[in-house]
Amino acid sequence: MRFFSIGAAFYLAAVAADDVAAIDESWSAVDALSELQQQAMEGLKVSPLIRKRGSAKACNIFTADRRQDWEHMSKCQRKDYIRAVHCLHTLPSKSDPEWAPAARTRYDDFVAVHMNMTMSVHGSGLFLTWHRYLVWAYEQALRNECNYKGYQPYWNYFSRTDNIHESPVFDGSDTSMGGDGDFFEHDGALGGASMIKIPSGQGGGCMTTGPFANWTANMGPVRPGMQNMSAIPDFTVYNPRCLRRDLSSYVTSKWFTTANLLNVTIGRASWTHESYWREVQGRYPDGFLGLHTSGHYAMGADATDLYSSINDPAFWLHHAMFDRLYWIWQSLHPFEARKTTGTLTLSNKPPTRDANIDDLLEMGILAQTRPLHV
Repeated sequence: MRFFSIGAAFYLAAVAADDVAAIDESWSAVDALSELQQQAMEGLKVSPLIRKRGSAKACNIFTADRRQDWEHMSKCQRKDYIRAVHCLHTLPSKSDPEWAPAARTRYDDFVAVHMNMTMSVHGSGLFLTWHRYLVWAYEQALRNECNYKGYQPYWNYFSRTDNIHESPVFDGSDTSMGGDGDFFEHDGALGGASMIKIPSGQGGGCMTTGPFANWTANMGPVRPGMQNMSAIPDFTVYNPRCLRRDLSSYVTSKWFTTANLLNVTIGRASWTHESYWREVQGRYPDGFLGLHTSGHYAMGADATDLYSSINDPAFWLHHAMFDRLYWIWQSLHPFEARKTTGTLTLSNKPPTRDANIDDLLEMGILAQTRPLHV
């Protein structure tokens, strides 16, 4: 694995506090994020503890593969990515049919693993790094099985927050990840363990614009957050259906803010691994959806399902961005970066021991099993 955010070297950066102290809530979130990333990069370049640039096998800031913001990619680059995603969706599944009887495509293999492991890789000590590894495994499948030449792009949450429909990720053009769903009258969504009410958007029905207009989801939904959306809790049921979206500018404008970005990167919530881990997932009793859950509810409909949100191909741009934020936080907080927080189950239900850095990340047929921190 040569993508730098997987490698051990990036944990060892040191960034002067004065360099980031100047960023405050008066900045736009896009500018603040750009500056935070620059500070993280500069710290990694000068860290005396990373392996030297000249080493061919070194995994560091100089040898890392780079992921791109979808908004800054060329149309040709976007179309190549879209082509590769469709390729995975047409290749046959490699899963054991007794384990994942509903899987029909190679893309479904990723859905099946995520669904089956949901209760151990969300709200747990494995959450951050397991999803990092999942995105890497998907990136490798695109490159190795579908001849994709680039790396997994990300959706910059903090751009176009006033109107998500104008985002190049979701504008419905032929170089987007598809647009909104058709209008479907519903009662909005319940996020954050059903504690936070999200108003309905302009969609909610089948996505009919853009390159993924005819996308078929074969499994789930299991537990969608969007109201009036039928669920099939049995993972084994083959349930071919259209992909649904309900894009929400309410979510993006409310939670993708400069204040929330700074809080988890250089503010109070960034000080320890535990505080970061808790904040990015959300403080639901306080009415705070958190950056991770906000990404899902900004897309809405299928993406609000804890189990089967991965059916939406924009899931990967969301989690690549989420991992980018984790990488920035780790780079700015090297003494906390290798720690983990939480137990081995979602919200410790049922109760399990605390996770540790030697725990294994299981990917089934997607990738080999690896320790949480390597």
